[in-house]
Amino acid sequence: MRRRTVTAGNLDEILQATAPAQAAAGFEQPAPVAAPPSAAPRADHGLRTEFEFELPRGYVDEAGTVHRHGSMRLATARDELRPQIDLRVKENPAYLSVVLLSQVITRLGTISDVHAGIVERMYATDVAFLQDFYRRVNSEGHTRAAVTCPHCEGGFEVDLSGGRLGES
Repeated sequence: MRRRTVTAGNLDEILQATAPAQAAAGFEQPAPVAAPPSAAPRADHGLRTEFEFELPRGYVDEAGTVHRHGSMRLATARDELRPQIDLRVKENPAYLSVVLLSQVITRLGTISDVHAGIVERMYATDVAFLQDFYRRVNSEGHTRAAVTCPHCEGGFEVDLSGGRLGES
């Protein structure tokens, strides 16, 4: 069996190349199911797939503009798998979070093309915030956290997706 090096750039090519081989080997792929022409459009079931956030410090671009507000979408299985074949991650496993975050951040201020180079240049506190934010929205499905006041011991919820400390 011949070994092949896989990079993120040729993942789609490899998936397409192996699809016919799987069908020929006896693996049947289900036929796509078409909706009847009279079917009504799908109703929105309230699944929230994109979450707004505000970075604690903010990303400073080459022009000196600070970008603090952004949005992150829910991760897919492909988002979780793609960094595993990235050569940068293979050389340095700590780079996994940089690649993963760059795939799921859809907007950062006026920047709509967020790539690994941008995440690399973020302050460590912002990257830590985004890692926690990613974990919350992808495992728990929301951005709220239960907290306890250190003075009065009263419990309440805060929304981690943005806003300044002390705002309600």
